[in-house]
Amino acid sequence: MPKHEKVDVWEKYDVDGDEVERKGKTCPRCGDGVFMADHEDRLTCGRCGFSQMKEESE
Repeated sequence: MPKHEKVDVWEKYDVDGDEVERKGKTCPRCGDGVFMADHEDRLTCGRCGFSQMKEESE
């Protein structure tokens, strides 16, 4: 059984006419083109290892 599901690149973008919008958050260290993984309590970058905790919403 695989560790994770494969994510297709086109699922990370929204296209509206001539406008392209990124759906996910990008890594502040690596820059554009490197998306952060969305975990239950944090966001992490698979390239550089940067982690950012999610804020709790009440």
